[in-house]
Order: sequence, then C-alpha cells, then structure tokens
Amino acid sequence: MSEPKSKRRNNIEALFAVAIATLGGAAFVLGGADDSPGLQLIGVLLVLSAGWISIRR
Repeated sequence: MSEPKSKRRNNIEALFAVAIATLGGAAFVLGGADDSPGLQLIGVLLVLSAGWISIRR
C-alpha cells in the first residue's frame, strides 16, 4: 500500500532538510580551510534554513 500524501511529503521535507544541512556544513568547513568568510556565511545560512525547515515541519 502507498503512504498518505502528507506522510510522504513530511519524509521528503526531512530528507531535503538533511541534505541542506549537510551541504551547509561542508560549505562552512571548506570556507574555513580556504579562509573564505563568504563561503562560511553561506554555510551558516544553509544550516539555519535547514533548521527552519525541520522546525516548520
């Protein structure tokens, strides 16, 4: 049987938030290694947006 649409959407949003947080963490670490404050800021913003998505969910 297939899952209800709302449960499937919640699962997709959770995976999306995890992917965004992973990308943001990698951007923050790589920005620190390259001494790039702009990339670190983008990483922090991505992690914060992933947190906002998961709280909203």
